[in-house]
Amino acid sequence: MKPHTITPFLWFDGQAAEAAKFYCSVFANSKLLGDVDYDDALTSVKNAVHAVTFEINDLRLTAFNGGPMYKFNESVSLFVDCETQDDVDYYWDKFISNGGTESRCGWLKDKWGLSWQIVPQILPRLLGDPDRAKAGRAMQAMLKMNKIIIADLEKAASGR
Repeated sequence: MKPHTITPFLWFDGQAAEAAKFYCSVFANSKLLGDVDYDDALTSVKNAVHAVTFEINDLRLTAFNGGPMYKFNESVSLFVDCETQDDVDYYWDKFISNGGTESRCGWLKDKWGLSWQIVPQILPRLLGDPDRAKAGRAMQAMLKMNKIIIADLEKAASGR
């Protein structure tokens, strides 16, 4: 059996093209792949963008203008794996400065309500450390943070 492609399908209320363009502007290895226009008989909107397909770092996504009846919630999020504090700061600032809202433990919502996790690679290593006291200290530090600060995690994990 041939493997099937799985594409996240994101529901927006009229802002699919704006969101896709923004996401592509944030991530360097991204591109818009195409959109589907339509005439909406229900709203008299002519040549509106119905759906936009785009890629972020080889992940294909589709943004769809489905209307106001469904909203994003925290049960689904996109995880951004960051190597350095500069990476964390870059993505955090891009999403927050564009109308996003901070949450806890590296989570935020963009201006459309889609949840993102901006997480440094060291976090899962510290939380999974075989020294459970060290891991616990890292966990307690993370629970107090909105944006993850690597230096503060390392300091807490070391017991300083």
